[in-house]
Amino acid sequence: MLHATLDLTRLRLLAEVARHGSMTSAASALAYTPSAISQQIRRLESDVGQPLLDRHHRGVSLTEAGRVVVEHALAIERNLEALRVRLDDIAGLREGSLRLGTFPTVASSLLPLAVTGYRRAYPGVRLSVHSARLSQLLDLLDRRSVELAFLWEYEWSRITTDSLELKVVTEDPTSLVVAESHRLADRTSVDVSELAEESWIIRGDHHPVAEVLSRTAHAAGFEPSVAFEANDYQEAQAMVAVGLGIALAPRLALANLRADVRVLRLDGYAPSRRILLARLASRAATPAEQAMTDVILDLGRSGRVGG
Repeated sequence: MLHATLDLTRLRLLAEVARHGSMTSAASALAYTPSAISQQIRRLESDVGQPLLDRHHRGVSLTEAGRVVVEHALAIERNLEALRVRLDDIAGLREGSLRLGTFPTVASSLLPLAVTGYRRAYPGVRLSVHSARLSQLLDLLDRRSVELAFLWEYEWSRITTDSLELKVVTEDPTSLVVAESHRLADRTSVDVSELAEESWIIRGDHHPVAEVLSRTAHAAGFEPSVAFEANDYQEAQAMVAVGLGIALAPRLALANLRADVRVLRLDGYAPSRRILLARLASRAATPAEQAMTDVILDLGRSGRVGG
């Protein structure tokens, strides 16, 4: 019966004594004194509660209990070496895993670029992605169901919490979408004040872009006339294309642009949103997490996404 937690160093010493056949030879190989080896083995025998070595004039040999202990000590040593290799692989990003949270407009624009670059550099790391609404993404972070999550905010809806570490990835400007047959289709930009008489396509269900339109229009001195409430940006583009109205959309929402619509830059007040990368402030970043953060922030700085 075990009388104490077994010490790994003593287990290794017993295995070395068994391999060399004597305490003197083991002590010489390990730069110990024979008396120090003997003392450690006796402590191990005390911990185990039975003798592990038969001591005789030719040296020592393992008892039956000693053979069992050495067998398991060697297995522990092999497992520890395997553990060291695995940890080195994780630190070197040769293996590991990473769970990401995102939302649809980033998932269809910025995220594919990030995943492509990351998997090219770190093919051994397993990636999984969960797309959700903003409130759900915050919950996923809080429940530690994802390590990193893309979030968004406008100037009137800043995310302020000490529980998250937030990094700005890019500014996502608001653009105007018109049909290819629209009077403004040949323009590259338009002042918001020129749009007072237009009909508008907005996102339904209290979507943030509806608030963007309201604030943009009111700053320009008019009340927008809404012709259609769309469930998603592709539906909004379709209604724009057939001339039902014009629409505002964040630039990242227009990654999959229809051929029969045009995108114009807005002059004047038009709120943009910030794309953020979030992680729990209380967690230490894993190597896989830090590497993905670097990839995403480099993309944001490169100008390949957003404005």
